[in-house]
Amino acid sequence: MPTVRDLCVIGLGLIGGSLVRAASAAGRQVWGATAAGSDAAAAVADGFDAGTDVRAALRRAADRDALVALAVPLTELDGVLREVRRWAPRCLLTDVTSVKAPVLAAVREIAPEARFAGGHPMAGTTESGWRAGNATLFDGVAWVVGVEEDTELAVWAEVTRLALDVGAQVVPLPAAVHDEAVARISHLPHLFAAVLASVGAQGGPLAMALAAGSYTDGTRVAGTRPELVRAMTEGNREALLPVLDEALGQLGAMRGSLASTGSLTATIAAGHDGAQKFARAREATPTGVRVSLTAPDAREGLRALGERGGRITAITDENTAIGEVS
Repeated sequence: MPTVRDLCVIGLGLIGGSLVRAASAAGRQVWGATAAGSDAAAAVADGFDAGTDVRAALRRAADRDALVALAVPLTELDGVLREVRRWAPRCLLTDVTSVKAPVLAAVREIAPEARFAGGHPMAGTTESGWRAGNATLFDGVAWVVGVEEDTELAVWAEVTRLALDVGAQVVPLPAAVHDEAVARISHLPHLFAAVLASVGAQGGPLAMALAAGSYTDGTRVAGTRPELVRAMTEGNREALLPVLDEALGQLGAMRGSLASTGSLTATIAAGHDGAQKFARAREATPTGVRVSLTAPDAREGLRALGERGGRITAITDENTAIGEVS
């Protein structure tokens, strides 16, 4: 059996705090650090090993050969990576940031000796801080673990085991493919939610009094802290701009159709079809797959699985990734 590796989490907000809880519940030795004194104090009060000394946490990680997980906003990443370079330069490193290409570039530039495989759990709420976290946040969710041409598969496997330990299923993807996908299903919805919330509020007290399910469903994520939404959307600018252009093109066509013919048939039908495709994808019966992590083409096999929407559900002692794809 592979040794269960200790975990050091830098950042104790919603995702980092949930990771500390879930990994501890799974039997890992875990400690965390954050510059936010209130989050550190709350974690200690809940019985967890936490503090505000990031350098000490990283030194401990280097001494224990722990896996380091960075759970800080993208805007704070460079500073934390400089600390990693100084105090744990050769550590096994991952992150939980919602964009991957900028993180990969930053790691390669600032902490190039770190053994890195990026990560992104597709989980969250509109709340933030340690108090918002919980040990079951990752149950059943997709957790992307990065597979680049130069990714060490041993590191990828360590990050994957962590994700599996806390209840997630792993989608192996290159950073650029991840960023284009989340631009469509996460970052664009955040922008649309912001627009819907703003337009609705401009209707004044009457509009707010009449607002019901379609408004609350469409605007839910607009309640997320603005600085977090800015970090994820602005950080994914390269992938988000063409997706936003695509959406604006459809809105323009819809507007033109409504003005000229009075019909919204094409737009509404296309949206309904998209929703049905999502429902069918969720209900499809998966097919089992196996990828040997020692095979020469293992990276290609993992990426192909991920790009088809497949998920890794286990890693065997023989270093075979077990997964499924619909």
